[in-house]
Amino acid sequence: MRNKLQMAFALAGLFFVAPVQAGDDIEGLARTCYGCHGTNGVSVGQSMPSIAGLSADYLKTVMMEWKSGARASANMTRLISGYSDAEIAGLASYFSKLPWTPQVQKTSKETLAKGKAASDRCESCHGVTGGEPDGDDIPRLNGQWAKYLELELMKYRDEAFQMSHKKMIKNARKLDEGEVNSVAEYFGAQSK
Repeated sequence: MRNKLQMAFALAGLFFVAPVQAGDDIEGLARTCYGCHGTNGVSVGQSMPSIAGLSADYLKTVMMEWKSGARASANMTRLISGYSDAEIAGLASYFSKLPWTPQVQKTSKETLAKGKAASDRCESCHGVTGGEPDGDDIPRLNGQWAKYLELELMKYRDEAFQMSHKKMIKNARKLDEGEVNSVAEYFGAQSK
């Protein structure tokens, strides 16, 4: 009788532990990101970035900056504040393992030429076409939505907006107002 009772408690313990383990499923948590960032992190909204295939270091850094308030984003700060550091690391790892899928956008030859000329200061970190970042803390730009890139560049240019990457702030502010859109469209048009 005693062995049957011990076995019953052991089985009951497994039953109650299983939902906790399922709650730790990072894939399930990642699905909550799909509403804005697209299925599997590939965005279909022009002002919302694709996140699949970005490096884990970059994704984790940005999410931790939103959580701490070091980087401003009304939506992401509110959303990410409820996640543990382990969940943030898990999400970063999950999305980094998915393939980068450029959303190549068409633009005029004139805009491409203007954007290429104005983006020379971007090459040392992001690569010529934005597809070859020189470090794990730098995002890909090739095929990212041009509207999103333009909005981010405008944030870096705005002294009142809280952005943490000093080199990006400096380089974005060197762009003329008219060059911001051209640079964004240049990188958005790149497949590699």
